Amino acid sequence: MRITNKIMQRNNLSNINTNKILEDKLTSQLSSEKKIIRPSDDPVIAIRALRLRTNVTEVTQYYSKNIPDAESWLKVTEDALSSLSAIITSCQNDCTKGANGDLTSSDRNTIIEELKAFSSEIYKTGDADYAGRYVFTGYRTDTSLSFQKQTEMRYQLTEQLNRTNIDTVTHVDMGDVASWTAANFDDPDHSTIVEQNISESTCYRFRLSYDDLDEVSDYRNDMLEYVDGSGNTQYVNQPMIQYYDASGNIQTITGMTPYKSTDVISGANPGDPSTDPYTLAANDDDAVIYLADTGEILLGANVYNDLMATKDDPTTGDKDESQILITYQKTEFTADNLRPQHFFSSASIEVTRDTAGNLIQDTSTLLRYNEDYLDTTLERQSIEYDVGFNTTIRVNSTADECFKLGIGREIDDLVNAMQAVVNLETTISDIEKKISATTNQTDLELLQKQLDAANKAYTYQKDIAQHRFEKGITSMQGFLNDTSLAITNNGTRSSKLALIEARLQNQKTTFETLQSENEDIDITEVAINLESASTTYEAALMATSKIMQNTLLNYL
Repeated sequence: MRITNKIMQRNNLSNINTNKILEDKLTSQLSSEKKIIRPSDDPVIAIRALRLRTNVTEVTQYYSKNIPDAESWLKVTEDALSSLSAIITSCQNDCTKGANGDLTSSDRNTIIEELKAFSSEIYKTGDADYAGRYVFTGYRTDTSLSFQKQTEMRYQLTEQLNRTNIDTVTHVDMGDVASWTAANFDDPDHSTIVEQNISESTCYRFRLSYDDLDEVSDYRNDMLEYVDGSGNTQYVNQPMIQYYDASGNIQTITGMTPYKSTDVISGANPGDPSTDPYTLAANDDDAVIYLADTGEILLGANVYNDLMATKDDPTTGDKDESQILITYQKTEFTADNLRPQHFFSSASIEVTRDTAGNLIQDTSTLLRYNEDYLDTTLERQSIEYDVGFNTTIRVNSTADECFKLGIGREIDDLVNAMQAVVNLETTISDIEKKISATTNQTDLELLQKQLDAANKAYTYQKDIAQHRFEKGITSMQGFLNDTSLAITNNGTRSSKLALIEARLQNQKTTFETLQSENEDIDITEVAINLESASTTYEAALMATSKIMQNTLLNYL
């Protein structure tokens, strides 16, 4: 084969270009520290790089963002639950003090003030938030747990209770004794109060989650629906109790007798011209009395026995026959009241007042909440974070797990019981002062009768308060157990999250190592290769330049 100068020139130029391409490739690798610049350089490395980069990005999202966010949420929850636990423990300590029968008025006033302080503080810890989201309100993270100010909004709610929520309440029917003061002992009505008029009675009751409820006459009839025993859908237009009887049929109690706790009912009890709702419930086996002011439903013995007969049928997994549903309405809420939509199946409607002070309701604002809560098989609102590949963790504790409405109601009962004792101590002291300053024999005899009546009421009320505080120790322990369980569950989630974090840290390191091995160059090796390519390139240029200097013309 004849080799011409042109052929040699083309071959040398081709070799120079090959060396230049290699030098360019090595220079690009050294500057980018990557094995390939474009997918076509090595499709296998490119495909593997895309997969590994996706893995690293996902792990980084979980490890650097989702997990720290979840940790912060759990930490805020832990702090709030710890505060709640401390407050309940303090309430339990006050219950222990209050159960002591040898307390002075000063001791009792101190206990009352401490309990009131705890009552106003206990639910404020439930308004803890993380990054503007309330942590105990389920999916409604933009709505506080409790009302922030005095609010008027009509709610109709259904409490899901059972027979364990029926307790007994002992009440002293003392007539006007509790209202006696140093200025009104001479009131003619007080002359009829004698020791024999003071009585004590015990009845059954449901203590509802709220007090200061709506009077029956103010109830709306288009907020919540229910299914009656005949399977027909009805609207709740009055306080109502629903339960399953022994045959599994729904029974409905309506038409409750509405009273206030301070009402005196004339002629309600034969042989006794005056009695109160508690005495009436104790003496009427069929009584169902609705006390709107205290948020209580008093039960007669027959009604109590019917409700205590409820029990769940294990063969029906879709419903709980032991459940007792109580539906009622409330419009006025204080700043410390919890919002019903975080706890109950309920409905709300906005209200305003006209110039005469009458309530005006805006029917277009009707909202219904948690209708699925009546199905006891469903889980309450839980918020879960993605913290790994196909791995989620729940970060929230719902208010119904720990911030029980019964805590505040229990404290109210304790305060009321102790306050009644303090009031009677004041009454007795005033009567004794009046006696010491009176010389008229007739007046002294009347004052002595009043003193005997007040002392009898005091003895009863002191015993009631002592037992109330003894029971409060157990009740507070129950609330403390619920809080401890919530703390434990929250701590378990934190521990689980720590394990996931450690695993993701290892995965992140592994994926980053694999990514580096797949994409990154060995800088030393590339630098040596680049230097070699550069030398080769320069040698090629030198060789080509010498060859290109001579042609056939030089020999002609």
